[in-house]
Amino acid sequence: MTNQVQTLKEHLRATIWSRCLSAAQMARVEADTFEQFVPKGGFVFRKGEPVESWTGIIEGLVKMNNFSAAGKSVTFTGVPTGAWFGEGSLLKDDHRKYDVIALRDSRVAQMPRATFEWLLETSLPFTRFLLMQLNERLGQFIGLVETDRMLNVDTRVARCLAAMFNNHLYPGVDKTVQISQEEIGYLSGASRQRANQALQLLEKEGLLRLDYGGIRVLDVEGLRQFEA
Repeated sequence: MTNQVQTLKEHLRATIWSRCLSAAQMARVEADTFEQFVPKGGFVFRKGEPVESWTGIIEGLVKMNNFSAAGKSVTFTGVPTGAWFGEGSLLKDDHRKYDVIALRDSRVAQMPRATFEWLLETSLPFTRFLLMQLNERLGQFIGLVETDRMLNVDTRVARCLAAMFNNHLYPGVDKTVQISQEEIGYLSGASRQRANQALQLLEKEGLLRLDYGGIRVLDVEGLRQFEA
């Protein structure tokens, strides 16, 4: 993920979807969208809350999380810098089906529902972007179900890292991912120690390099295809 610190305005203008907006549309987006700071471990949203905004990560990392009836924590996916999410819940006008929790101190952009719906009504290119976003999201979650059923930690860690390299969903990610082994563990459903073992295996396979404070991905397609 990029280390460059962006202002909210810079973040909005760097998004894929903003490129298709008119000057007037962009002006309203910049006027209406606001920034929220969420400390590590804090809730961006709680399950059951009404959905009132479309959300982007200016800086940081959050996870979509839920708990089973037995109390087991289940992480659906991580959302890194540059990503936007929540469009499906807005379109359904539904309550949150999951918690969104910051894995590190995070700066979050919130576009109010009214602005989001106005863009849908006034910008055909924005609507097309959202169709692509929903299609990519569907593919991502189908892949997550497949990976989870493999029940192999090494494979889950590989696919977890590979999933971050989706240019549409996560345009803010570069080849050096600023993510800790603890965070990888959260996102792949493994302990920190077990995630570390998996990363060392993937490093031996030549798919990544463990650097101080992050992971240098050497072969994204290799991670996608990896099976232990």
